[in-house]
Amino acid sequence: MPPRALEPAGVALVDKPRGPSSFAVVAQIRRVTGARTGHAGSLDPFATGLLLLLSGRATKLAPCLVGLDKRYITEIDLTRRTSTGDPEGEILENQAPPSEPELGRRLEHLRGEVELPIPAASAVKIGGERAYRLARRGVELEMPVRRSTVHALEVIAYTGERVTLDVHVSSGTYIRSLAIALGGHCAALRRTEVGPFCVDEAVAPEAFTAERLVSEADVLAQVEAARAGPGP
Repeated sequence: MPPRALEPAGVALVDKPRGPSSFAVVAQIRRVTGARTGHAGSLDPFATGLLLLLSGRATKLAPCLVGLDKRYITEIDLTRRTSTGDPEGEILENQAPPSEPELGRRLEHLRGEVELPIPAASAVKIGGERAYRLARRGVELEMPVRRSTVHALEVIAYTGERVTLDVHVSSGTYIRSLAIALGGHCAALRRTEVGPFCVDEAVAPEAFTAERLVSEADVLAQVEAARAGPGP
């Protein structure tokens, strides 16, 4: 198979819908450009929101983008726990949800520097094999703990059963782990920001054209400006 083209080069801001995998969206964009295509952080099939897809020679920017902070809107069902921490897993337990004061106490423990187990239904390798593949076979796993920074964890709404949160976290943080720590599971998840890039600037996969690619220079300028912080 001939190597993928290095042009057109740039970064596509794509609003992933619920259902397809991130890799299916990568393939969809590749069919449009005909170029080598990668991503700077995937989303689970049930999740929606911002994907940064790298086209052509811009795939070399991946190390600059994968470590950026992320922002999500998530809805957590506090009435049941699932085997995966998301709606695709088996129900492990039905339970009474916490009172609003108790929920506030749980949230307070999850702000700042936290250590959370990586979900078993993740792509992390355990003994050379993806954890989710082992979990699907019923293998009991002792998952490693990952240190993360939760910059912000704010309640948008609480129905008494489900809480909607605005979450700003360091790269590599599993929102499912936060949901499990709160005693529930992640019922819905939408990524709204990756570093300086916002889902409001993104397009649906079917609306993408090569003209939508953001140049490498513009991407790097936005990342550097975000790292530098606000001016005096």
